[in-house]
Amino acid sequence: MDFQDSPDEANFRTECQQWLAANAQRKARSNEVYGQGMDAQARLQASRVWQGKKAVAGFGAITWPVAFGGRGGTPMQELIFRQEEGHYSVPGNAFSVSLGMVIPSLFVHASPAVRERHVGPALRGEELWCQLLSEPGAGSDLGMVRTRAERCTDGRDGWLINGQKVWTTWAQFADFGTVLTRTDPNVPKFDGLTSFYIDMKSPGVSIRPIRQASGEAEFNEVFMNDVFVPDSQRLGEVGKGWKVTMTALMNERLSIGGVMPPELWRTAATMMRDAQFAGQSALKDGRMRERLADLYLNAQGLWLLQCRGLTELGKGKEPGPELSVSKIVGARTLQDYAYCAIDLQGERGVLASDELGEDWQQVESLWFGAAGMRIAGGTDEIVRNNVGERVLGLPAELRNDKGVPFNQLVS
Repeated sequence: MDFQDSPDEANFRTECQQWLAANAQRKARSNEVYGQGMDAQARLQASRVWQGKKAVAGFGAITWPVAFGGRGGTPMQELIFRQEEGHYSVPGNAFSVSLGMVIPSLFVHASPAVRERHVGPALRGEELWCQLLSEPGAGSDLGMVRTRAERCTDGRDGWLINGQKVWTTWAQFADFGTVLTRTDPNVPKFDGLTSFYIDMKSPGVSIRPIRQASGEAEFNEVFMNDVFVPDSQRLGEVGKGWKVTMTALMNERLSIGGVMPPELWRTAATMMRDAQFAGQSALKDGRMRERLADLYLNAQGLWLLQCRGLTELGKGKEPGPELSVSKIVGARTLQDYAYCAIDLQGERGVLASDELGEDWQQVESLWFGAAGMRIAGGTDEIVRNNVGERVLGLPAELRNDKGVPFNQLVS
């Protein structure tokens, strides 16, 4: 495998570097965190503005088809831009769900009129989308969705949706959301699902932010009580909602390896060098060097997995299931980094960045956020099952629900 940029990739990297230098402020240090002191609404507004700038310059959705406002670029170009963007103090990407998952599923399953209305505003950051998938009883197994969509009986050409969703990212700010519902409980669980999109301001939609340990509320509970949805807002065929959902989930593949902050192991090494442990630099202690070596090896391994996945994409193939390992290792590595940084501070490790300074902001952010990564997109346990069955070839977990109508699976 050639890890160097090809001539075309090198030219694209230069283009990215020149544009970023002209439009953003370079980070003063690698662990700088954007938006400290800003509330969620202000950070979202900054993300809208930044997304709009990128869209105008052709960096807003690099891999999207040109016909939909994208660049028609490669996954490697997307990665190159992310690498270069990581060196600048810019807003976090609040549109990763909108542009990375939801809108690509609209390309495939929505009508031309729906695409014409919604793709452009989403690309420019004018409209934010969320995904209404997980439920209290249907998280890692979305086949157990109980939110119901029933045909209107009052003459309206549409559906009434009733149910609850949970862990919905940015629902409190979203303009629209795709929702996975059950329209037929008399067939096996994945066969009776239908997808729609809704206006998040529709009557009957109630949103309750979930307060996290950090004090933020990125996730939400969403309740839908007789929410009317026109049939024109159905995505795909009735009973084919799982196909629509899989289109969105497959588009997560470009996020592989993208969770590791740049130069994380070097930041850890600097912390160890400066911290005192048993009367000397912590970097001189073998146990600390072992933790640093683990951090470096995990980061390097994730990068190599990412290269493998991008190589497959560049050949027109789908990345293999072995990339599921990236999520397990990445989330655990970020947690281990935060644990290590806290340990190096001794009793001061319990203090917040207000006391310990700007260098502590990244540690604080990862400490609160990494645990959630081990749940989002499938728990560690579910992902390990996938790796065991699909990569290692271990016997599949026993399934008693295959071919059984949904209404026989629930009480």
